[in-house]
Amino acid sequence: MFDWDLLRNTSSVHIMTRLAEERGMPAAACLAGTGLSTEAVIDPNAEATARQELTVVRNLLARFGAEPGLGVEAGSRYHVSLYGPWGLAMLSSRTLRDAVDMALRYVELAFAFGQLSFEETDTEARLVFDDREVPEDARAFLTERVMAGIQMLSKELFSAGVPLHRIAFRHDAPADTTRHREVLGIEPEFGAPRNELAFAAAYLDMPLPQANEWARSTCEQMCRDLLARRHARTGIAGTVRDRLVRSPGHIPDQAAVAAELFMSPRTLSRRLNEEGTSFRALLDEVRQALSEELLDHTAMTTEQVASRLGYAEAASFIRAFRRWKGCPPQEYRTRNRRTQARVPQLV
Repeated sequence: MFDWDLLRNTSSVHIMTRLAEERGMPAAACLAGTGLSTEAVIDPNAEATARQELTVVRNLLARFGAEPGLGVEAGSRYHVSLYGPWGLAMLSSRTLRDAVDMALRYVELAFAFGQLSFEETDTEARLVFDDREVPEDARAFLTERVMAGIQMLSKELFSAGVPLHRIAFRHDAPADTTRHREVLGIEPEFGAPRNELAFAAAYLDMPLPQANEWARSTCEQMCRDLLARRHARTGIAGTVRDRLVRSPGHIPDQAAVAAELFMSPRTLSRRLNEEGTSFRALLDEVRQALSEELLDHTAMTTEQVASRLGYAEAASFIRAFRRWKGCPPQEYRTRNRRTQARVPQLV
């Protein structure tokens, strides 16, 4: 489940306001309804929620949404330096495969609205973007922005970029696809069953020119710390989250938690909604965090992890984990162990 209230830096909002200004729309008008100031947008320490950024995107589209390829134009401006430690960890990865693995594990630090996953066959690698949680009025723009942003990152990881076999979008084709061809390098397929970007699997194990294991491990730790801070919960949400963490395997339902807090389930729902979350979202968040800890630091089987997290069957846990991380639990564990084995130990 996409967290619309997760904080991220304001670099992406700044790109949206720049697009607006270039087309004659004042930055303040682009920020209307967000509570963000024009000064905050250029402050490297400022943060905004995905919900606030969505408002900026809607303001932009209200004026210029008919412009063909506006999403890919936006995506072409997302350079690795905008992403902070997430981008630097990719840049210093040993291979493209490692970069993809790192990117998906900490994708919440990027500016995607929706879920990214990775698939591989003997000959082809695919990045798939699930846009079903993205509001329909902004879906085409944000999907094109994500896919173009991925292509721009590939050009910075490899100086010449990774040639695409195929790029497909679920939405209908615009009147003019010139900008799509210029940015993406090929003519996209529109009206496809899903959004995907495909390239030759041989590129996955090619060494990256700026590989540096020490830099990568350092940046990855920064990513972990940054996500932990952004996921920190306060208020009623923090209390509920702490209660759920205390007893994995015997996770109480909403009625039980509400009773412990001396309120009705309806009141608890209202209080959580006021804080921008829900009981289900908090349960999902706790299960995801605990599953990663158990897979990283124990020898528990997938079935044992599923049981510890309160799932009635392992299949339900595997589906949830694939939604969270873009791969099944055992693949996640294998990748993590392979990565950790390559990190030099300090003595």
